[in-house]
Amino acid sequence: MFENFRVFKTEFAGREMSFEVGKMCGLSNGSCLVRYGETTVLVNVTASQKPRDGIDFFPLSVDFEEKLYSVGRIPGSFLRREGRPSEKAVLSSRVVDRSIRPLFPSDMRNDVAVVMTVLSVDPDCSPEVCGIVGTSFALSISDIPWAGPIAGISVGMVDGELILNPNAEQRHKSDLNLTVCGTEEKVCMLECGANEVDNDTMMEAIIKGHQEVQKMCRFIAEVQAEIGKPKFSFESKELDHDMFEAVKEYAIDRVKYALDTDDKNIREERLRPVYEEVHAHFDPIYPEQEMQIDECLYKLQKFVVRRWLLDEGKRVDGRGMDEMRPLAAEVGLIPRVHGSGMFTRGQTQVLTIATLGSIRDSQLLDGIDEETEKRYIHHYNFPSYSVGETRPSRGPGRREIGHGALAEKALRPVIPSVEEFPYTLRLVSEVLSSNGSTSQASICGSTLALMDAGVPIKAPVAGISCGLISEGDGWSTMVDIQGLEDFFGDMDFKVGGTHKGITAIQVDMKVHGISYDVIRSALDKTYKARCYILDEIMLKAIPEVRPELSKYAPKMLTLMIDTEKIREVIGSGGKVIQKISADCGVKIDIEDDGHVFVSGVDMEGCRRAVQIIETIAKDPEVGAFYKGRVTRLMNFGAFVEIAPGKEGLVHISKLDTKRVERVEDVVSVGDEIIVKVTEIDSQGRINLSRRDALEAMEAKKK
Repeated sequence: MFENFRVFKTEFAGREMSFEVGKMCGLSNGSCLVRYGETTVLVNVTASQKPRDGIDFFPLSVDFEEKLYSVGRIPGSFLRREGRPSEKAVLSSRVVDRSIRPLFPSDMRNDVAVVMTVLSVDPDCSPEVCGIVGTSFALSISDIPWAGPIAGISVGMVDGELILNPNAEQRHKSDLNLTVCGTEEKVCMLECGANEVDNDTMMEAIIKGHQEVQKMCRFIAEVQAEIGKPKFSFESKELDHDMFEAVKEYAIDRVKYALDTDDKNIREERLRPVYEEVHAHFDPIYPEQEMQIDECLYKLQKFVVRRWLLDEGKRVDGRGMDEMRPLAAEVGLIPRVHGSGMFTRGQTQVLTIATLGSIRDSQLLDGIDEETEKRYIHHYNFPSYSVGETRPSRGPGRREIGHGALAEKALRPVIPSVEEFPYTLRLVSEVLSSNGSTSQASICGSTLALMDAGVPIKAPVAGISCGLISEGDGWSTMVDIQGLEDFFGDMDFKVGGTHKGITAIQVDMKVHGISYDVIRSALDKTYKARCYILDEIMLKAIPEVRPELSKYAPKMLTLMIDTEKIREVIGSGGKVIQKISADCGVKIDIEDDGHVFVSGVDMEGCRRAVQIIETIAKDPEVGAFYKGRVTRLMNFGAFVEIAPGKEGLVHISKLDTKRVERVEDVVSVGDEIIVKVTEIDSQGRINLSRRDALEAMEAKKK
C-alpha cells in the first residue's frame, strides 16, 4: 500500500538517527518521521499555493507541539487535553524559526507552516534536536523554495569534556547547554546557557558542534538529490528596481539627514515629512502602490545605514564601532517591593522588580521534559509605550517569552541553591523604553534588583549585544547595536556573563550564516564590553549584595527533620501544621526528604514555628527551654503545651521564683510562658519549670 515508503538512516553524534518518508501525511509539501533512540518526532511543512496580499514580510509559522502522551502522562487541566504551548515549546519553536527563516527567499509571500509533533520522548535523545534536523529534512525534500539544508546539535560539557547530544544524566551534570545550528559552510544560529564558560572553551564547543552538523547537512543533501521534489516557482514581491532608484535619487539626502542622530524620537520626527513628500511626489506616478513606495523608503534607509557602516565605519549616532551608548544604573527606586534595579543604555531602559516568596510559590511545569518545577522565574514585558505606540496589551507573545527566558538563563548559574537561600525568586523586567538590546538591559537590571533585594548571588551578570555588517567577503562587527543597526544589520549576537565567563548566548541572523572569525570577534568584543559595564556602571551603583533583606520580604528559616516524623508535624488532615501556621503567622513547606521551610514577615514568628516543629520532630530533652501555652489549671500546677500533642506539668512550686499561693495568681489559660524541661519520667510524662527558666533569663541579663 505504501509503495513510496523509504527509510534513510545515518549516525548522528554516535547514535543512529532515521527518517521515514512516504507512509504518513501524504498531503503535506514535505514530511518525515524522525527516530533517535526512542524519541520520535513527526515533522510536516506546508505552503500556500498563492501569496498573501497586503503584507511586506515572509509569513512563516513554526510550532513545536508537546504531546504529554509522549511521556506517558495525562494533562492536568480540567479538560485533560493539551492547552496553550508551554514556555519550553515556545522556546523550541523559536530556535527552529531563527535557524530556518534566513534561508527562505525574502521576496516570497506564500504562507509556510512548520509543525513538529513530539510523539515519543526518550530522555537520552533530545526531541528539540530531532525537531531541528527533521524540519531541515522535510523542507529539503519538499517543493518549498529554501536554501538549506541545515542541522542542529546540542553540546554539553561534563568535567571539562565536551559532549555531543548529551544524555539525560550528562545534561544534569553539564556546565554547558549549547545548541549549534548551521549549514555545511557556516553557523546560522546559537542558543546557549552556561556555567561561566570562558570564550576559548565556548569557541571550541561551537566548532565541535558545527563539525557534526556539517556531516548531517551532507547526508540530507544526498537524500534531497535522490528523492527531493523540484522547488515550485512563486510570484516574487521584489521591489521594482526603477521605482526604488527613482525614490533613492529623490529622497536620499533627506533620508541621510533624518537618520543622522542618536535620538530615535528626532529621527522619527525628521522621517515623517520625508514620507509625506515622497508620497506626494510619487503617488501620482505610481497609482495604488503606496505600500511599495513605503517599502522603497524602508529599503533606502537600510541602504544608507549599511553604506555608512561599510564604507565609512560610521554609525547613525556617531559612535565608534566598539563604543557603547551612555550607560546608567540605579537601585532601590520602588518602595515596598523586595528589590528593584533600573538599567539604561542610550534610549533603551529596563526596570526590573525582584520578589521573594516561599518554596511553595515555585512554578509547576507540565511539559514533556523531566523538570517539574522551578524556583527562579523571570518575566519580561514589552508594553507598546516603550516604542511610542498605542496598541493594547494582550499578554506576552513569543518574543516576550523568549527574551524573559534568555535573561533567566543568563542569571540561573549565579542564583544561590535552595539550601543556601530557601526562597522562590520572581523577577519582572518592565521595558520602559526600547531602542535595541532590551533583553540584555533586562539582564543588567535583574542583577541590580537581585543585589538590592539581598539575594546572595555568586557573581554579578551583565549582558551586551554585538552586530554585524557584511558584504561579499568583507565584514565588520560593532558592539551595543541600537534599533536601526539591528533592523538593517546582519546579526544580533547577544551574550550575558560574569567576569569569569559566559552564562548565556542567543544569536539571530539575517544572512545565511557566519564564519568562526565573526563568532570569535563577537565573543571578544562582548567580553570586554560586559566587564566595563560591570566594573564602571553596575558595581558603582551597588558594590555588593545588601546584607539584609527588605523589611517587606518574607523571612525564611529551614530545618531538617526525620522523614518518619513528617506525618506527626503535618497531623491528621493537616491540623497540626495548619495550627502552627495560624498561631505563628507563617507558611510551612515540607519536602519528602525532610527539609522544612518556614517563611513569614515576622522573624520571631518564624523562630517560634521552627521551635514547635523541632519539639514535635524531636523528643523533648531535659535541660532544654521551650515557649509553651498554658492549656489547663489545676490546684497543684499548670499544664503547658510545648508543641502540638506534647504537654507537660509545671508544679505550683515551680511557677515562679517566689512562693505561689494559687496557680491563678501567676498564669491563666492561653498564656504563653517560657519553661525548662526538668524531668521526663519512665512513663514519658514531662515535668517543666517556669522558675528555672526565669532564673536562667535573669542570669543571662547579668
